[in-house]
Amino acid sequence: MSTRTQSPAADQTAPLDRQDERLAAAGTGLSGRLQAGWLRIRSGDIGSLPVIIGLILIAGVFQILNPLFLSSTNLVNLMLDSAAVGTIAVGVVLILLLAQIDLSIGSVSGLSAAVLAVLYVQLGLPLWLALIAPMFIGALIGLLYAGLFLKFGVPSFVSTLGGLLAVLGLQLFLLGNNGSINLPFDSFIVEFAQTMFLPAPVAYALIAAISVGYLVTSWWSRRMRVRENLSAPSKAELLVRAAVLLIVLEAVVWYLNTSRGLATMFVFFIAIIAVTAYALKRTRWGRAMYAIGGNVEAARRAGIHVNWVYVSAFAISSMLAAVGGLLAAGRLAAATLSSGTGDVNLEAIAAAVIGGTSLFGGRGHAQSALLGILVIEAIASGLNLLNLDSSIRFMVTGAVLVLAVVVDSLSRRSRAAHGTA
Repeated sequence: MSTRTQSPAADQTAPLDRQDERLAAAGTGLSGRLQAGWLRIRSGDIGSLPVIIGLILIAGVFQILNPLFLSSTNLVNLMLDSAAVGTIAVGVVLILLLAQIDLSIGSVSGLSAAVLAVLYVQLGLPLWLALIAPMFIGALIGLLYAGLFLKFGVPSFVSTLGGLLAVLGLQLFLLGNNGSINLPFDSFIVEFAQTMFLPAPVAYALIAAISVGYLVTSWWSRRMRVRENLSAPSKAELLVRAAVLLIVLEAVVWYLNTSRGLATMFVFFIAIIAVTAYALKRTRWGRAMYAIGGNVEAARRAGIHVNWVYVSAFAISSMLAAVGGLLAAGRLAAATLSSGTGDVNLEAIAAAVIGGTSLFGGRGHAQSALLGILVIEAIASGLNLLNLDSSIRFMVTGAVLVLAVVVDSLSRRSRAAHGTA
């Protein structure tokens, strides 16, 4: 009778090794890369392809129905409207990767706005302190959730649902009887969220830097894969990718500059995504996030500090919810009883799921927040241009959310059938 001594973590990597072998067999030329891409799609590794196709279809339909949809002015407004909830959605991605949930993100964002208004407007504290304090409070709330989950086994659904109510009550208490505190229009946070745009030369230079950075990181990644005898794109392909990225993004910036230009707040949102994406893809912490989401017991036996990863993920998620609340307060120039309520919770979670993050854990990217929130805001913007009732927006967004979960479930089945789950 033989015994199995291989660790669970090794079991998880075996399907990936077999997939790499199939991809390597496809070759490295253009035809080989196309064949490798087809193999990934057949095995269920469709990535962000469905949401990108969906976003293109949404833009095409609304542009036909109303030519103002793709106007530079509308696109600038769409980007501004995406930043606050999109920032919250980045934190949701982290929680979903661990197969957990946070239902209090909307309330945390509303509390963040209330704390900012009370400290800065009513108490007259410096703005920098009024901005840092809500983020610190948000991190503490996340630490509380992690503690309840790790020490007492309280499911995150229950603890964050209780947090939603408790944090909302604290927000109402801070705002008092008036229920609204206006922020000065000449304050930095309001200008940052409403009227601050990058000068055209700076925007063009930023895009060039992004393209060069993409080329450098891709080149380094290729060298590592070649060294490990894994499939890798050719040098010519990397150069073409970087050139296409440069041309497309520069064209987008040029088009936005025909209106108000590239919003600083949206650039800040993209920077948050870039940092999070790097942490998830290039650091030990990020790899641990995926491992725990895939199989927490296997990750524990592989020597991963599971508790520390849970604590950090909950803290960062709640802190990002607080940052999103600050951006929303600046966008509105006020903190009100409705801050963080309504559909903020639903849109943030829906954005992460629609963008491609799995509800079952272990699959997703920081970019999911960007793609998902663009889909949601594109639907909202298009319906507003058509003067349709907001009820239709909720129904359409709900249908898109269910469709995204169905696609994810089918993808999981396909990966399991091909041995790549």
